[in-house]
Amino acid sequence: MSLYGALLTGVSGLDANSRALSITSSNISNVNTVGYKTSTADFSTFLAAAGSSGDISPSSVGVSSSQQLTQQGLLTSTSSSTDMAISGNGFFIVTDNANNPASALYTRAGSFTPDSLGRLKNSAGFYLEGWTLQPDGSMPANRSSLGLINLGALNGTAEATTTLSLHANLQSSSTTSAYTAGDMYAGNVTPAFEQTVNVYDSQGTARPMQLAFVKTAADTWKYEISYQGPVADIGGASNNPLAEGTITFNSDGTLATPPGGTASLDIPWAASTGLNAQSVSVSFGTPGLSNGVTQFDAPSAMTSAAVDGAPYGALTSVSVDDAGYVTALFDNGIEKKVFKIPVATFSNPDGLTPVAGNAYQLTDASGSSTVLEAKTGGAGSIAANSLEASTVDLAKEFSDLITTQRAYSAATRIITTADQMLQELMQIKQ
Repeated sequence: MSLYGALLTGVSGLDANSRALSITSSNISNVNTVGYKTSTADFSTFLAAAGSSGDISPSSVGVSSSQQLTQQGLLTSTSSSTDMAISGNGFFIVTDNANNPASALYTRAGSFTPDSLGRLKNSAGFYLEGWTLQPDGSMPANRSSLGLINLGALNGTAEATTTLSLHANLQSSSTTSAYTAGDMYAGNVTPAFEQTVNVYDSQGTARPMQLAFVKTAADTWKYEISYQGPVADIGGASNNPLAEGTITFNSDGTLATPPGGTASLDIPWAASTGLNAQSVSVSFGTPGLSNGVTQFDAPSAMTSAAVDGAPYGALTSVSVDDAGYVTALFDNGIEKKVFKIPVATFSNPDGLTPVAGNAYQLTDASGSSTVLEAKTGGAGSIAANSLEASTVDLAKEFSDLITTQRAYSAATRIITTADQMLQELMQIKQ
């Protein structure tokens, strides 16, 4: 090895350890960065070879940086429902361009908060992408199409009534009456018992429905259900009563019919209301049991009427489960699944290349992304109200700082020693 070779080797040592110091400094600086993965300095030799004469050519050193993207960071709890972490394999899919969500990046940094328009973005300014669910909470048919998770689109919701369950008693000693369909609504027959119950239409408006009962024979009653609002809402008075039928009881006062204990209430909302026709299943109880409408010799009364549906409610908060479903919570008590957060996996995640903001983009080395539902196909689960801590080990980084400093100092000694030897060589002629 020549003196000039020693000088070159010393310079390469200075350069390599300068780069190693930069990597260690980056790790230490990002000890509190959410989702940050530790970088390592990988040293390697080059130009090391033995010539045919036995001379050894200079063995210089180089360094490269690599991030351990598959290393799991510690999950820490937070108070924000939109803070998320991935427990296991995979990345959140994000974009730096809210107007072009197709430009995908990948990150483990899940400190998401709504922007002024309600779109979830993390502290680096990347917007979270996911699937918008169907109105019934099911997955969309086209799962390849992702959009922004936009809470601003969730202004409020209402839910139409689909079931009405009655809990009442009809007095067995009531007087029987002759009855023709529609007589109670028309005023031709006085009901033995009547009660008004509100149901909700699809816009959240409470609509009054009157239930009227008259005894027509032993253990046999007729009922009518009529709309008590403006009859124009249902296309005119000719559509009232909306439903009518017969219920019968067993000798012990329990319900006998209708079969299954249910009947249908079909509401033909007029076009002027802006509502579609609505069907409500009315439950009188279970035949053979006294868990709904009964016939005992006690005054007729309604204990309760349980209706589903809800009036209009504003968005109050959201929650995220471990499968990635984003559920909107409204102040009318409705909980509705509105989005689902996917997880992107790679055959070689360590092949991803970093970009500013603690995110990554795919490369030939990483392979293309596979977009999966959380907890399926090897994808990790979503941890809500949590953030993934940096994987930096400060004790190790401080140790590396000392080692790098000593290596750098040693490389300077190589250069100064080689320089002194060259000076002595040049002084031989003097």
